[in-house]
Amino acid sequence: MKTVLSTLNAKYIHTCLALRYLKSYSEPEFPITIREFTIKDPSLNIVTDLYSQDPDVLGFSCYIWNIEETIKVIQMFKKIKPETKIVLGGPEVSYDVAHWLESIPEVDFIVVNEGEETFKHLLTQIQNDAGFDTVAGLAYRKDGKPKINGPREKLDLKTVPSPFRFEEDIQSLSKRITYFETSRGCPYSCAFCLSSIEVGVRYFDPKLVKDDLIFLMDNGAKIIKFVDRTFNIRRDYALDMFSFLIENRRPGVVFQFEITADIMRPEVIEYLNEHAPKGLFRFEIGVQSTNDAVNELVQRRQNFEKLTRTVTTVRDGGKIVQHLDLIAGLPEEDYNSFRKTFNDVFAFGIEEVQLGFLKMLRGTGLRLTAEKHDYVYMDHSPYEILGNNVLTFDEIIRIKQVEDVLEKYWNDHRMDHTVKYLIHNVFESPFDFFQEFGTYWETRGWSRIGHQLEDLFNRLIAFLKEAAPHALPVAESLMKLDYLERQQFKPRKPWWENTQIKEETSKVLSVLAQNPELIEGFPALSEKDLHKHAFVTETAVDPLSQELKLHPKDENFLLIALFDPKQQSTRIYSTSKESLQVKRDA
Repeated sequence: MKTVLSTLNAKYIHTCLALRYLKSYSEPEFPITIREFTIKDPSLNIVTDLYSQDPDVLGFSCYIWNIEETIKVIQMFKKIKPETKIVLGGPEVSYDVAHWLESIPEVDFIVVNEGEETFKHLLTQIQNDAGFDTVAGLAYRKDGKPKINGPREKLDLKTVPSPFRFEEDIQSLSKRITYFETSRGCPYSCAFCLSSIEVGVRYFDPKLVKDDLIFLMDNGAKIIKFVDRTFNIRRDYALDMFSFLIENRRPGVVFQFEITADIMRPEVIEYLNEHAPKGLFRFEIGVQSTNDAVNELVQRRQNFEKLTRTVTTVRDGGKIVQHLDLIAGLPEEDYNSFRKTFNDVFAFGIEEVQLGFLKMLRGTGLRLTAEKHDYVYMDHSPYEILGNNVLTFDEIIRIKQVEDVLEKYWNDHRMDHTVKYLIHNVFESPFDFFQEFGTYWETRGWSRIGHQLEDLFNRLIAFLKEAAPHALPVAESLMKLDYLERQQFKPRKPWWENTQIKEETSKVLSVLAQNPELIEGFPALSEKDLHKHAFVTETAVDPLSQELKLHPKDENFLLIALFDPKQQSTRIYSTSKESLQVKRDA
């Protein structure tokens, strides 16, 4: 009996951990072939590949991001190979199971919730041509009607074989994100989250966990993302794992964790700030809302004061990148309340703020009580809300405009100096900057066309000319700094029209070759090397200064970027033209 497991990932770099657990648990009794695709792959190509495997049993791991495309593949495949048994599993089909059996007649079985034991038991019954009434955790049709067997007892995770030792995975470890779990379950009961449905937290064998991590690092894994819902729920366990990863790290490896910030113990943060190398860890923190009344409505316990302490202490330590999540559309969180939530979180000044929209997931408490708040939402995945009693669709559209420019101008870190200046000195708040710019972006139709890096600078200039023309001199100076800092090589054609004429640039470089001490820290280089590796431009203010004050027009500044192609590094210097005694010819 040939069994193939498949899924459609969001991108090639993602891997499906669930399929690997099923494979490791089912083998060697039932050899499993894994075939992974992306949601952008043409359905016919996927079907052709799966057909070439000639499976007797074909399983799919289903999520909100792939269910629609997966259904197309299933329907097409069943037409050409109707004898193949089709099995679904995963969070998207584990709830409202009867609906899926009725709406996708091509599906033969659904593995409900945790699948390792159920799937292996199902394969045993299929191979032995036996009945399915005894397979706990299985749903199927009996006499043409949905039959859902009783739930299976939770698996003892310490008995689960490693899903990371397959030879076919090793060659791609360095190119893909490796998803890793040390526990299952969540101690919280947030009404919008599927993780809240499983009561309690279970752990894998810590020794086997550590052995797998060493194996993955030794075989080239570069990004290991822990999918534990609350990695730091047990202080001693988290501290032990952090210590292990610090002591056994390999060059270039990054570990990502989902943590609950308000329960993070100060001594753990102190340990990380003292011992963790910079860039080794990334924390993803679900804030969702800073409105206590909103959190109470979704049964979410959150101490914002303690959360603030954790986030700011980690930020000040400078070792760990933080990614904070927000959800727009929670019960009774209107537009103004969400604006406050956004500004509360953005005030932390951390690296990434993820703005998402509430999804009414099947099986969650919030979906079951949607009528209480007049929720309107999509009938199909991703079940995103379209409005409720306090948030209109127009307001959702506006917040989506914020999301668009937030990703481009903050989370991608193309213009940190510029954005910080604008949100602190020009616009009323961070949210107002992103909202006004996002609305302007949408009205120009830019969300429907592509863009190059240079386009992002020019579009921000266009927006500021209308929204805040008084801020242009400082903003443009900072934008030049942002642009040059992120270049690894001397730019041939920057996004702005460089008014620094060749003769004047030559004078500047000649002066600096002879008198490098005129700029503090400027290296002693020949005029030839400076011409080869230096870029000079004028700015209205000194963008490296803390004051950012405008000076009289005859006191413009020079921004000088030195590029080291061997080290792929860039050093930026600034000085007034007057200090170099270089002025335009009359």
